[in-house]
Amino acid sequence: MKKMWVLMLVTVLLLSACSSGGGGKEAASGGGSEKAKEITIWAWDKAFNVAALEQAKAIYQKENPDLKINIIENAQDAIIQKLNTGLNSGTSSGLPNVVLIEDYRAQSFLSAYPDAFKDLSSTIKASDFAEYKIGPTSYEGKQYGIPFDSGVAGLYYRTDLLEQAGYKAADLQDITWDDYVKIGEAVKAKTGKELLSLDPNDLGIIRMMIQTAGKWYTAEDGKTPDLNNNPALKEAFVTYKKMMDANVVKLHSDWSQFVANANSGAVATIPTGNWFSPSVRQEASQSGQWAVAPMPKMAGQANSVHASNLGGSSWYIMNDVPGADQAADFMAKTFGSDKELYQELLTKIGAIGTYAPAVDGEAYNKPDEFFGGQKIFADFANWTKEIPKVNYGSNTYAIEDILVVEMQAYLNGKSIDDVLNDAQKQAEAQLN
Repeated sequence: MKKMWVLMLVTVLLLSACSSGGGGKEAASGGGSEKAKEITIWAWDKAFNVAALEQAKAIYQKENPDLKINIIENAQDAIIQKLNTGLNSGTSSGLPNVVLIEDYRAQSFLSAYPDAFKDLSSTIKASDFAEYKIGPTSYEGKQYGIPFDSGVAGLYYRTDLLEQAGYKAADLQDITWDDYVKIGEAVKAKTGKELLSLDPNDLGIIRMMIQTAGKWYTAEDGKTPDLNNNPALKEAFVTYKKMMDANVVKLHSDWSQFVANANSGAVATIPTGNWFSPSVRQEASQSGQWAVAPMPKMAGQANSVHASNLGGSSWYIMNDVPGADQAADFMAKTFGSDKELYQELLTKIGAIGTYAPAVDGEAYNKPDEFFGGQKIFADFANWTKEIPKVNYGSNTYAIEDILVVEMQAYLNGKSIDDVLNDAQKQAEAQLN
């Protein structure tokens, strides 16, 4: 009898130990009663994303001095490679608590590893962020990402060069891409300058065009290739060829050449994301000669608007890395809700966030002397609200690899219908 009671007592103790979660997923995720003393964050771009993290860290640690926050800078490609390697291995060892992921790539991670990322549906208020950012940062009804910077695009232009060609600011406020090409021809004739600078291996301008019409390379499910029956994509290809045929494009092959073409005065306009503003400012002698107009819209798409996006990224918390709860608290109280932080980010590093409650602050309404006194941040914030929401899906770059080749075939004489039909077949074969 005594032996039986001893056996029962041992059994109870063992069951108690097992139920405590000491070696389970809850403890590993930082969800246990003991708080983690440090967290690690991965991001790229020291002057932008890392700088934003440093500001958020300084604010958070005023109230939470005991949490050590390690900010590690990596190139974006390195982050993607390390994430894929770690997640494919099935272990969270070596992964950070928080990672920055470009919006175009987010769905590929969320669809492949949904359990690896912390569900933030009850941690942040998703409706407080720009609507177009919710698509790439959520998956199957759950909010996984904290939307960060806006890739809202604008048409940067040299006011002096446009005026020489007979155009004023009002002439650029409601134009189509066809109008834009005609302006380029006039600028070239009057000034000898090219209209814009393009990299043949980068179809960012195609992305911006089709998003103005609420279209993408895939159907609304984000998976099915939508190329040969996509009227916006067809018009974008035709417009791209018009630019090339008009001889108003200066080609570049890397970022430094792209910036140099703007700073040297070689081109009159730069249609791109707002993150290009610091690069424009590099040439101080051009202060007062730049302005930003709304993006052109597509002439043949009835629902096209003067707003689009290029780039942008968001924050994600790794679910199985110790300290997940502390990381969620840090992100929620900074990038997830702090209006003053977003004012500072705008003032100090020029980062336009997508947190809607912050866009009416003083920093957004300050005239910018470099851009002739234009309130460019207020304009970008207003255009952000108009960006059509699309599902970037998981295959943006894979499809663009196909389209880059087909674009060159199109420029060399292949018919547009054959181009898009062949692209459709290739995408279906590779991605399905």
